[in-house]
Amino acid sequence: MTRVIDSFTGEYECFSNFFIEEDGLTVEHRFQASKPLDAKMQVRIMKAPTPAKAKALGRSKTLFKIRPDWEQVKDSIMEALVLEKFTKYKVLRAELLSTGDAELIEGNWWKDNVWGMVRGPGGKWIGENRLGKLLMKLRARFREQAS
Repeated sequence: MTRVIDSFTGEYECFSNFFIEEDGLTVEHRFQASKPLDAKMQVRIMKAPTPAKAKALGRSKTLFKIRPDWEQVKDSIMEALVLEKFTKYKVLRAELLSTGDAELIEGNWWKDNVWGMVRGPGGKWIGENRLGKLLMKLRARFREQAS
């Protein structure tokens, strides 16, 4: 049976998009700042004091106009940002590689069933788990590069 890591907290906190990097920012800051067309709003999101505040600003439907191609580019933007994080920080890449063949699930209680998964009836995971799948894809890429 495959081992499952279903929480990006504690030992696996570095897999979360809310993980604070050395520059004080997170993937969440960078991702949300990619949405607006307005440069001032991008800066405002990047200066948000927490990733949760960056996410809230980035989800605002009244503060700015979202780039028109967002739905087409958001997955590739996320992939580039997560790749950058795990390429820049060797210790984080090593942590990702240390998970072996574990299934990575961004299990959460805040009902994100697109980037993560939530528990449904009977405790079964429901959702797309885009972040978990992306991390497993990058793990395979890093493993391949190391051999």
